[in-house]
Amino acid sequence: MGSSGDVRVVCLGEAMVVLRPEGEQPLAAATTLRRSVGGAEANVAGGLAALGVRTAWVSRLGRDPFGDVVTDDLAARGVDVETERDPQRPTGLYLKDPAPEGSRMHYYRAGSAAAAMDADLLDRPGVAHALATAAVVHTSGITAGILEEGSALVERLLALREELGFRLSVDLNWRPALWAGRSNERLLDLLRAADIVLLGADEARAALGVHTPPDLRELLGDRPRLVIKADSHAASEHDPDGTTTQVPALRVDVVEPVGAGDGFAAGYLAALVDGIGPVGRLRQGHLVAAGVLAATGDHATPPAADVRARLLDCSEDAWAATRVSAAGIDSPALMTREGAR
Repeated sequence: MGSSGDVRVVCLGEAMVVLRPEGEQPLAAATTLRRSVGGAEANVAGGLAALGVRTAWVSRLGRDPFGDVVTDDLAARGVDVETERDPQRPTGLYLKDPAPEGSRMHYYRAGSAAAAMDADLLDRPGVAHALATAAVVHTSGITAGILEEGSALVERLLALREELGFRLSVDLNWRPALWAGRSNERLLDLLRAADIVLLGADEARAALGVHTPPDLRELLGDRPRLVIKADSHAASEHDPDGTTTQVPALRVDVVEPVGAGDGFAAGYLAALVDGIGPVGRLRQGHLVAAGVLAATGDHATPPAADVRARLLDCSEDAWAATRVSAAGIDSPALMTREGAR
């Protein structure tokens, strides 16, 4: 860990303003919309900051009111915001349309400021300083997918990884619409160059045509540590040396699934930079994801540090008996029922 001014994790990717109806009424029937901020890397950055990890978020935003909303929201949550503001292109937007079977998302990101991210973004003074001090840089397949043709952002990121020595974390975050009619070679290059790859078995099957650890290893090579969230509601860590660790997910009364994968990434990466071992890394990923699943937004305040510590160190039986809901955490590992924090 560096000086107090050092960033420990940099998150690189888009943020969008999110609009959803008050209550659970359909979007078409709503006359009032509630505003928040979402986007994969922005969610991870906010989650890391909430877990006490100094984090910078790097992107481009429109020079518009929604760009101000994003900047103010992330800064208020403790994230160091390093952005380029575009006077011509807008900040991205998506709308949630609640339905009994789950919310449907409507994205308005084509031609956004974030889609125009290029290599020069990483050479801006504030960004360069954050990258030079970071232990981990995190991005996702969404970032690779939104970039316009000719962008050299990924190539510059990989060159800086070799120059500066940070670990590169990539969440697959497969979005088929972003890759329709396009080659996914840029995505594969990013995954193969990563030190840590986070992905769900189902999305790996859809995006890459393989989902088992041996097949993923053959496709992606020997460099990445694979963190796989399986269909069996467990997550496993597979190191290049063959070491494997698996931890079951917590029982959750699910309110909405959007953002849970970003919560898992934030919990896992926070534990990683704090020097916590594989079981603790996977448990903290599950714990933060569970809090998001039990909330209506794309992110949720994680449990307090003492609660997290007790759950990360509890017995397997106590972990298996733990349940998370909108009311809080119910676990034998805790002396009392913990309310949402």
